[in-house]
Amino acid sequence: TLRGPRAGLIFFRKNKDAKVEKGEDLESRVNQAVFPSIQGGPHNNTIAGIAVALKQAASPEFKLYAKQVIANSKALAATLLAKGYKIVTDGSDNHLILWDLRPNKLTGSKVERICDMASITLNKNSVCGDVSAVTPGGVRLGTSALTSRSFKEADFVQVGEFLHRIVQIALTVQAKAGSKLMKDFVAALEGNEDVATLRKEVEAFATTFPFPGFEVKDLKPNH
Repeated sequence: TLRGPRAGLIFFRKNKDAKVEKGEDLESRVNQAVFPSIQGGPHNNTIAGIAVALKQAASPEFKLYAKQVIANSKALAATLLAKGYKIVTDGSDNHLILWDLRPNKLTGSKVERICDMASITLNKNSVCGDVSAVTPGGVRLGTSALTSRSFKEADFVQVGEFLHRIVQIALTVQAKAGSKLMKDFVAALEGNEDVATLRKEVEAFATTFPFPGFEVKDLKPNH
């Protein structure tokens, strides 16, 4: 991952002597296909973002960052596996982890909802064997963003502990809801003190780390 904006790059051989169908060169065909055919505008801000990301990726510091992203992913996966959770690939060799929650009788949607409430960002995600994308059986975790905030392996062990508590809360709330319907789960979450406590702990932990581009101590609330 380039740690940049959502975008893509198209590489092609530039040969002015080689013509393709309709008498147009390949460069012109590619450019026309992107804009105006597919893309609605030049998106100069995104282009600039890609340029910055590529410059960073060419630096020795980025290589160290990329290695740390993978080390952190392995640490997080190992923490969850040690607690008996199912990781689809039994670990991770890149920046992503796909966590199968079906053995815990939970859906990714419910875990995502509680994580949002506890200031933890992750995404619900389908896993192999799901019968409906509306109620996916898992969540996907990424380590790139927190690595950019200087998290190391030991810090991701703590992240794993937070996620473990999320699951325990989700199981308690689901039992209280009396059904597996999402609307009943959300209703049972109302005013949950465990979520409120966890959120405070997560935010207290997170604010001890630097935030790229900002000095946290200089930030002031906008009242």
